[in-house]
Amino acid sequence: MPTPGQNIRINGDRLWDSLMEMAKIGPGVAGGNNRQTVTDEDGEGRHLFQRWCEDADMTMGVDKIGNMFAMRPGTDPDALPVYMGSHLDTQPTGGKYDGVLGVLGALEAVRTMNDMGVKTKHPIVVVNWTNEEGTRFAPAMLASGVFAGKHELDWAYEREDAKGLKFGDELKRIGWVGDEEVGARKMHALFELHIEQGPILEAENKDIGVVTHGQGLRWIECTITGKESHTGSTPMPMRKNAGRGLALVTELVHEIAMKHQPNAVGAIGHIDVYPNSRNVIPGKVVFTIDFRSHLPDILHAMEQELYDRAPALCEEIGVTFESKVSGQFEPPAFDENCVKAVRNAAEKLGYSHMDIVSGAGHDACWINDVAPTSMIMCPCVDGLSHNEAEDISPEWAAAGADVLLHAVLETAEVVE
Repeated sequence: MPTPGQNIRINGDRLWDSLMEMAKIGPGVAGGNNRQTVTDEDGEGRHLFQRWCEDADMTMGVDKIGNMFAMRPGTDPDALPVYMGSHLDTQPTGGKYDGVLGVLGALEAVRTMNDMGVKTKHPIVVVNWTNEEGTRFAPAMLASGVFAGKHELDWAYEREDAKGLKFGDELKRIGWVGDEEVGARKMHALFELHIEQGPILEAENKDIGVVTHGQGLRWIECTITGKESHTGSTPMPMRKNAGRGLALVTELVHEIAMKHQPNAVGAIGHIDVYPNSRNVIPGKVVFTIDFRSHLPDILHAMEQELYDRAPALCEEIGVTFESKVSGQFEPPAFDENCVKAVRNAAEKLGYSHMDIVSGAGHDACWINDVAPTSMIMCPCVDGLSHNEAEDISPEWAAAGADVLLHAVLETAEVVE
């Protein structure tokens, strides 16, 4: 009988084949994927995942927000399960690996346990969280947020997309409203494998990122209001140009983030300009600032500096500045024992590794509030993600899944 001390490895070819098979569902236009949450394509991907889990002798449970939980029994029916997984939904122009590697890497870990006849004291559950991306229905990590008690289920159901369709209605339409109460499950621990979505691991030539912290986040929706007028006939000194206010605040956001280096970031990603006509000076601009840091004091300081300085900058040019927080979470510090299990696995298997802070939000960041949690990262080419050109190597995928397997085996306690 294999033990955690032996170098059990996942089947890298089988994992890669699964990734490529899932990528056929919701293909993008440039080699990636468009499998947005609670679309027909999401539903199709879920059915494929369910079939694979059942083929691996797991039983599937689904909660009322569509989270999928595939369980492999343990030898102790009273032991809390060890969870591993991520998400299958993608950005509109997403890659084939963001989230998907974490779900299918977890499935491959279970397949390998089955192949090797490994038994664990704790049951093991592979999870697919609903609507991690938040691109169609904001906010991101919606379903794990409900699971962790950050959002109410009815509130989540009422989220609307750009066409006015409600999340709850679309979840029901594709047939993935389960009967389990959201958050009723208890966890012994959770591990999430994910591509880095940044350039650090590749630049440092490391196989594995041992994630010690996640970054806290503030999404601040801002409105700058000026006065629409003709671009040709309005004298420069008499303009109330909301677009100019946007330019000033954009530079301010960059300045604030640079002031708090390292590991602090800030940018403006979403912008709506009104009336968005080439010969009309903008009268209103609505945009969202994204500030992130893994240190709470720095995150709060960046936010406060924006509030202190942006209104005055705008007032100087005759426009007004208003803001409200549209999304937030505090920086998570992952569980020391789970982090140690990841580091132990990487060292035992001989993979190069380094401690890393997750620059993006993940479902594990919410679950960290209700269960011991950690993350494993593998490199991605040029750090590119949320892009159809997102790419990883089969070797990187296999290394990440190997470490996931061994971290979970250590935590779930192999039975001799």
